[in-house]
Amino acid sequence: MHKKEEFINPIDKDKITENPGTLPYAHHTGSALVKPEDQGKIKGRSLSAMEHQTDMQLHQIYEQMQLLAEQAKKLQNRKTISERIYTAEMRFEPIINHIYFLYEKENKSQLLSMISPEQWGRSKNNYTFVAEVRLLADHTWDILRKNEELDW
Repeated sequence: MHKKEEFINPIDKDKITENPGTLPYAHHTGSALVKPEDQGKIKGRSLSAMEHQTDMQLHQIYEQMQLLAEQAKKLQNRKTISERIYTAEMRFEPIINHIYFLYEKENKSQLLSMISPEQWGRSKNNYTFVAEVRLLADHTWDILRKNEELDW
């Protein structure tokens, strides 16, 4: 009878694994190519992309802040002119969405008029034009034009 020969594996046991999927390199010729990545290049691209995105978002927020600041300034100007108009002399009841003219008299008191500075004609008054305004529905006044020579 034949004696069975014992099989001897020619591959060194230190160079094989039971779980080849956990190896950080290809374990046979048909495996996908595994190349180590340049960590500096990956981090550099990621950092550049992150900086671009955050700079873009910060720029958008800055533009929104500027818009809000402009809106706040316009609202403050409406409040200021409204206070001046409501303390001014008025000989009529203003109507919403109509245009009126604010003047300053020689004695520094204010006067709201329906007559524009261009309409005074020959009867020039001694009033200083302050602003052309429109009464809004919320009873604040919108400044359409103002005398830039005056200090607000």
